[in-house]
Amino acid sequence: MFGNWGFSYIGLLFLFMLFIPNIIWSKRKPLGYTSEKENKMLLFFERLGEALTCCFSLVFSDFNIQKWTPWSLWLIGAFLFMIMYEAWWVRYFRSERRLSDFYSSFLGIPLAGATLPVLAFLMLGIYGKVVCMLIATLLLGIGHIGIHYQHKTS
Repeated sequence: MFGNWGFSYIGLLFLFMLFIPNIIWSKRKPLGYTSEKENKMLLFFERLGEALTCCFSLVFSDFNIQKWTPWSLWLIGAFLFMIMYEAWWVRYFRSERRLSDFYSSFLGIPLAGATLPVLAFLMLGIYGKVVCMLIATLLLGIGHIGIHYQHKTS
């Protein structure tokens, strides 16, 4: 259920892929973006999910590359979602950086900036068979995707 304690270099790589574009984004936010009036419950789920997902990504060695089995497809899927996430950021940074660009879909995935990393970490949790990562990612998804949906529709 909890997995095997140990450092995950795959988790670290995923976190780099997650944080680097977000750090750049902090200086290139879309015009008109504000975090005011966000739903407090969604914000709580987002923050809790972020903290747990980041910690769990690093402390379970189950996420590291193992010998090849059909189960390894979960890890490949997780990497594909992270690569799509990076490509979405490239598209955003090359755009006019409007709110509609920030809340856009990518290859048919709605609210891609929020949805793609959640899907990647969910698949990473499945690959590692770490239930607490799955729970953390679900909390993250409820909060992060929920907040993005709230912003897009308001």
